[in-house]
Amino acid sequence: MAKIILIGLGLALVVTVLMVVIGNLAVERTNPPVTHTINWDSPETERLVRAACFDCHSHETRWPWYAHVAPVAFLLADDVSNARREMNFSTGYHLDVDEMVEKIENGEMPLPNYLMLHPEANLSAEQKAQLIAGLRTTFRGSFQGFRRGSDPQGATGEGSEQGEAEGDD
Repeated sequence: MAKIILIGLGLALVVTVLMVVIGNLAVERTNPPVTHTINWDSPETERLVRAACFDCHSHETRWPWYAHVAPVAFLLADDVSNARREMNFSTGYHLDVDEMVEKIENGEMPLPNYLMLHPEANLSAEQKAQLIAGLRTTFRGSFQGFRRGSDPQGATGEGSEQGEAEGDD
């Protein structure tokens, strides 16, 4: 019986080591340079955006320890890559205030699976209202970023083609 337990523990250790090795070698976790600066309407708006949005929608991702363990490493890297393609605060790509507000109001963002592991991103109703007001003040009537589909170089950190800024028709 003790021999079976030792074999089981040995196998569990080998599998764990393999998952960590694979998660570290096979997954690219990047934080390319920030190329766009946002003039936030207040430090509170910036704090709320950083808490709820920046880990996925910027090049300032805080990669947690479990981002280095397969298969979670693959899922997180894919989520961040897709999020950066949708909107990226670090490059100014597709910063559409109306779309941001809609996703926050509808509870689509932040994603529920993100909120489970990041309680600081689970904003109260008052904080969401503050965030929405701050986003509207910060982005309303100003540069809205690049158009969806134009994917400027560096928007996702994957060296894509230079796009057009909104209003440059």
